[in-house]
Amino acid sequence: MADVILLLGGNEEGTPEVIKQVPGFMNEFIGEVISLSGLYTSPPWGFEHPRWFLNQVIILKSEMAPVELLKETQRIEKQLGRKRKTLSASYEARLIDIDILFIDEQIIDQPELQIPHPRLHLRKFTLQPLNELVPGLLHPVLQKSVSQLLTECPDEADVRRLDQSFGP
Repeated sequence: MADVILLLGGNEEGTPEVIKQVPGFMNEFIGEVISLSGLYTSPPWGFEHPRWFLNQVIILKSEMAPVELLKETQRIEKQLGRKRKTLSASYEARLIDIDILFIDEQIIDQPELQIPHPRLHLRKFTLQPLNELVPGLLHPVLQKSVSQLLTECPDEADVRRLDQSFGP
């Protein structure tokens, strides 16, 4: 059983409702959800858009192999209404995005899957909810804790934790 840490995000009109549904899908298809961060909001990262993103970190236990886990998260995204990026855009608005941040202390570097997520240490919108749940977690490549990565993060975006609770 592996500890899997996921980041949920999206910035389209139905994103709050979709994010509320994700833990149920995780429990049904991937593994047991054991922890949810609060919900955070932040401006788009890497592109311009008037609507801010919502993000949440989920920790779960799963027996799935990493590539199988990736395929299942992509299937859940599609089932929840995610449309894949256009070829011309590197970043764009989306209803839901599920990123795999960590799978235990595994290091995976394959064309279709990189674990830990290769840009998590550059994104405050990832590090703040992650720090809420696992501040002492050690990044297996960078050999720094999540709280240290947050302190050193070059991203100056305005990331705010919302007061309302999300999840089951």
